[in-house]
Amino acid sequence: MRVMLEQANIATEYKALADAPYRLLAGDPGCGCVLICDHAANHVPSAYDGLGMDAGQMRRHVAYDPGAAGVTTGLSELLGAPAVLSNFSRLLIDPNRGEDDPTLVMHLSDGEVVPGNARITNEEIARRRSLYYDPYHAAIDTQIDTALATGRVPLVLSIHTFTEVWRERPRPWHAAILWDKDPRLARPLVEGLAAERELMIGDNEPYTGKLFGDCMYKHGTHRGLAHALVEIRQDLVREPEGQAEWAARLARIVEPLLGGASDNPLHRIEYHGSSTDAPADGGGQHG
Repeated sequence: MRVMLEQANIATEYKALADAPYRLLAGDPGCGCVLICDHAANHVPSAYDGLGMDAGQMRRHVAYDPGAAGVTTGLSELLGAPAVLSNFSRLLIDPNRGEDDPTLVMHLSDGEVVPGNARITNEEIARRRSLYYDPYHAAIDTQIDTALATGRVPLVLSIHTFTEVWRERPRPWHAAILWDKDPRLARPLVEGLAAERELMIGDNEPYTGKLFGDCMYKHGTHRGLAHALVEIRQDLVREPEGQAEWAARLARIVEPLLGGASDNPLHRIEYHGSSTDAPADGGGQHG
């Protein structure tokens, strides 16, 4: 009874469909791939009054990853793959951080004070976890479990975007692949993108994929699934045409990787561990 009451109380917090913690894109669970998009939305439920941020700030990278949702949607359609997209701003709570990460709820973001987070309590962080963070990750687990039930181990691919300029320095990379110790998906992605001579592809830059407790750690490393995180420079995907172009580019590379079954290492459960499990490695943050 207590669980049912807690679920009912949580349900009342979602005043409208727009306040739901995630969006699902339908796909074939047996296709061999699950897509995720951690920073798909800049939405803040009305009860939080925009966290005190103005509309211009909420259109910036501090609030979400511009273009990432469009690329994920296009790639889902091209691959026929299920996808889970966050439906809340990373400023509310960041689903791509571990539960104990000090940047789980940001007080400052890119030099901007987040008024709605400035005096946040542990109780409020726990509330946001129960309403948004936990349901998002549970939805990813459900999609992975559904895929496993088909008898085919899926790979997990996460879509992000990064700013073209950081601290007044242009970033030359068109895209990057972030990964930790499991090379099964990362290497073919780096090689496939780098084969397009006009592209400069980062391998764990401008961010590193070695972050304890992040989304790839939870759903890839921890579960032994082949996984990687794609970062695309935002000026290339700010408009729908660029989003479609990058979705098609990624589909061309990923689709051939989905062939085979037990003989394909991308469709086997293998535990490669994480660099962040060693105390000497402090990991790193990414978008």
